[in-house]
Amino acid sequence: MGMTMTEKILAAHAGRRSVAPCDIVECEVDWAVVHDIFFSVDGNFDYKRVRKLGFPEKSVILFDHAVPAPTAKDAAGMVSARSFAEKHGIRNLFDVGRHGVIHQLLAEEGFDRPGVLIAGGDSHTCAAGAFNCAARGLGPADIVFIMCKGYNWYQVSPTLLYRFSGALPGRVMGKDLFLYIAGVYGDATNMNVEFGGDGLASLPIHERQSIATMCAEINAEFAVFPYDEALEADLAARGIQDYKPVAPDADAAYARVCDIDLSEIEPYIALPHSIPGNCVPLRERRGLPVQQALLGSCSNGRLEDIALAAEMIKGKKVAPGTRFVVTPASQRIWLDALRAGYLETLVEANAVVTNPSCGACYGGHLGLLGPGERCLSTTTRNFKGRMGSAEAEVMLASPASVTAAAITGVLTDPREI
Repeated sequence: MGMTMTEKILAAHAGRRSVAPCDIVECEVDWAVVHDIFFSVDGNFDYKRVRKLGFPEKSVILFDHAVPAPTAKDAAGMVSARSFAEKHGIRNLFDVGRHGVIHQLLAEEGFDRPGVLIAGGDSHTCAAGAFNCAARGLGPADIVFIMCKGYNWYQVSPTLLYRFSGALPGRVMGKDLFLYIAGVYGDATNMNVEFGGDGLASLPIHERQSIATMCAEINAEFAVFPYDEALEADLAARGIQDYKPVAPDADAAYARVCDIDLSEIEPYIALPHSIPGNCVPLRERRGLPVQQALLGSCSNGRLEDIALAAEMIKGKKVAPGTRFVVTPASQRIWLDALRAGYLETLVEANAVVTNPSCGACYGGHLGLLGPGERCLSTTTRNFKGRMGSAEAEVMLASPASVTAAAITGVLTDPREI
């Protein structure tokens, strides 16, 4: 029996010809990645016990959650991070000014490339799977171990294949597709997720990034897209070479195959306060008032998302009683959006454009909610208290749907704008 993409990557990094579900393998890891919260969260002292890193060249530190530092505690964590990088010779430090959301920066800086294995101290590390690599989040102890030893153990999980045909309708986005998947097929705990089918050709890379990122919310281990012409062109345009594309064997064994016609997908939302099995078509809640619309996060906040928002809102204003917060996913995206005039258009419409950061998504700063407020957001999670008050509601949607809500003040099908 052949192997899936995930199995091939794990096998290659374990020095084995093949692996199968339930195998436990030791794999050489290409990159061990952490962000600023790794150094400021209470109870995480693993990094302080390190005397010497065996593989500083495999280590990456990025500042993204609390940037610039909104509290003294966050500032102290960044001091610790800088000291740790200097002490152990970690050259891949992306400090304030070079910052951005961890999963966007990994892509921009070329760490995400076909065939590599990435371990990240963040649950949404599976975002990198959009680039035909295997990446998943691990705990602090695992990450420190990898920084010291260069390898880690993995249990090979069964794989679930989502096979696409057709193309998404206009203003229906990758986020809508994921919310449909989460709502209809539910949880994927202890499983890898892979994507295939002729419909993949119609999904641009930024939409694949959105989908792969969100697979953390159905508890997938890895989420991997195949290498195709779209990915080849994206990597070539950015001058990224030296990679090993991975394709599934024709006789790869999948635990389940789910066929999805992209042309039938419509705008979807995740209802409070969970995602798997809790997503419905937006039309079922049409007209529900929204006090805040938020566009950003590792799932969205890319240049294409901001361009769409600017296109939709140009010549209009944010609805009275509604706040529209736009958070670019990186400094590069912020600058490109500025040069293209998108930020000017948004600000003229009374939107607030923030510094690149994880910001409100993790409940840190730059757009928290008060009691009784409802936010329609492109962020990744919506559990109670995630974005401020435990008496607020967070509903998830695509950049198009969030922008439509910002314009009208209520849940609105973006195809009506």
